[in-house]
Amino acid sequence: MTQNTTSDIETVQNKKTMYNASKDIITPFYKAIDREIEVFQQSFANKLPVLLKGPTGTGKTRFVEFMAHELDMPLITISCHEETSSTDLIGRYIIRGAETVWIDGPLTRAVKEGAILYLDEIAEARPDVIVAIHSLTDHRKELYIDKLGVTIKAHPNFMLVASFNPGYQKGFKELKPSTRQRFVALSFAYPKPKDEAEIVSAETEISLDIAKKLVNIANKIRNLTELGLTETVSTRLLVDAAKLIHTGLPKRLSVKVAIVEPLTDDVEITQALTDLCDLMI
Repeated sequence: MTQNTTSDIETVQNKKTMYNASKDIITPFYKAIDREIEVFQQSFANKLPVLLKGPTGTGKTRFVEFMAHELDMPLITISCHEETSSTDLIGRYIIRGAETVWIDGPLTRAVKEGAILYLDEIAEARPDVIVAIHSLTDHRKELYIDKLGVTIKAHPNFMLVASFNPGYQKGFKELKPSTRQRFVALSFAYPKPKDEAEIVSAETEISLDIAKKLVNIANKIRNLTELGLTETVSTRLLVDAAKLIHTGLPKRLSVKVAIVEPLTDDVEITQALTDLCDLMI
């Protein structure tokens, strides 16, 4: 039985994504590392789907939010997991009173209305999801809904964007070459130290000096490959630690709970990383 994925589907109702107290629109912060903005703009103009590749917390989701804002496009985000099926994306029949009615899924709505559909961690989804989007990633640009027996031509502004982490559970959660070749691909990595410090500072209003120390901690841990961590320190974790420090939590405690503890449950590794971070912060 397919689980309800309402909690996994975030629809950005407005075309802009962030608001301040006076309701003025604020551009989502994003610092370009290469020419990814230009690539995305040209892909949108040419109706080409885009695949974002890279480790967790390297800015893939923020980049999509930023580009949706720049293009003045509505954004629908789906966080994929092992239970995400094509039915969750396309739609289903439900019982409403004495009637059986069809409810469009987020993919169908995006195709009809013209929105950017972002499939976050697409490799985690069930194989039928890949099959469902095939005809949207080639020249046809259409969606077939077998339960209705209809084919919908994609709105001119519809764009498909997907992301995945190539290094995560290697061999188990990989995209087939035939699927990869349907996308324009952009690789994301951790920014250079100077850029990453600027990102952390801009996101949290913390001093650049403390941001640099957090980035130094991150790079030190990232280089400790012998620890065998499943995931390493992401920019997202640095931002979390900086927010805690900025609002008054002690620096060492902030680093421990926001950076060290999320990385591992191993007591000895946790203690070793805590000692290292205490020295560096």
